Amino acid sequence: MSKILQIVLPLALGLFLIWYAYSRFTPEQLGQLRENFLKADYTYIWLSMFFGAFSHISRALRWNYLLQPLGHRIRTPNSIMAVSIGYLLNFAIPRSGEVSRALVATRYDKVPFEKAFGTIVAERIADLLISVCILFTALFLQFDILWGLVDTGNINPGKIGIIAGAGLILALVCYGYLKRTKSAPGQKIKHFISGLKEGVLSILSMKHKGPFILHTLFIWAMYVLMFYICIFAFPETQHLSFSETLSLFVVGSFTIAFTNGGFGTYPFLIAGAIALYGIDYTIGTSFGWIVWISQTAVIVALGSLSFLMLPVYNKSR
Repeated sequence: MSKILQIVLPLALGLFLIWYAYSRFTPEQLGQLRENFLKADYTYIWLSMFFGAFSHISRALRWNYLLQPLGHRIRTPNSIMAVSIGYLLNFAIPRSGEVSRALVATRYDKVPFEKAFGTIVAERIADLLISVCILFTALFLQFDILWGLVDTGNINPGKIGIIAGAGLILALVCYGYLKRTKSAPGQKIKHFISGLKEGVLSILSMKHKGPFILHTLFIWAMYVLMFYICIFAFPETQHLSFSETLSLFVVGSFTIAFTNGGFGTYPFLIAGAIALYGIDYTIGTSFGWIVWISQTAVIVALGSLSFLMLPVYNKSR
């Protein structure tokens, strides 16, 4: 039941937000939304989708650089399919895709689960550093706009700090318990954490740091490009500067990171952010939907194909 609720409740919330947002549109605005979708230049949308696919492939290739110091390797097709399936599963349960990636590596390439998962955590640390750099760059270039979104969204930094502090205290308590316990479950957990730690620290011992860094930069360049190129799909958004587009990208990234792939929230938060630049809300909504649908289409297409092809490719195993 808990697993069902984890899937159903976020999707139900997303559907409610979609209904609530559209219930506020007048018939004329709904007609304008349809016209916006029809007049968009989909050449740029297709380019955006190609950039998204390239980022997935690069992420799959980057993974092996972290596995090599551990004495393991995942075959490239399996790596690409594992990454694609992971993105797809994140739509159902946030962060479940990381677990599924490690399970694919364990099942088909005999990589110990805890080590595979540790390398994925190491990847996320590298990605976090890049995303923080992008965030601070956007704040430096467009501070007033981004802070205005935080202010109007009633986001309380103090509450976030309290939650983070409580999480840290809980982690310290768990660490103290595991350090002293002699129980069998405790020993299993310590063994898992040891393998996880080895996977995370593989980022320090890998031989090919240069290619890993280049792949990381390429992945995030593709992320930014697949968003930026979409502004040329509408005449009303073509005048947006790169710094303005970067601030919109940051808003969208946070939406995707903390929800089921931005389902039900991404288009309307992007519309609210883009309205601060004087662009009509219906244009912003259309822009947000087209960006979200195109990114989602890549994930669904690659993820579904990978689900079908993974057992076929590994038939002998």
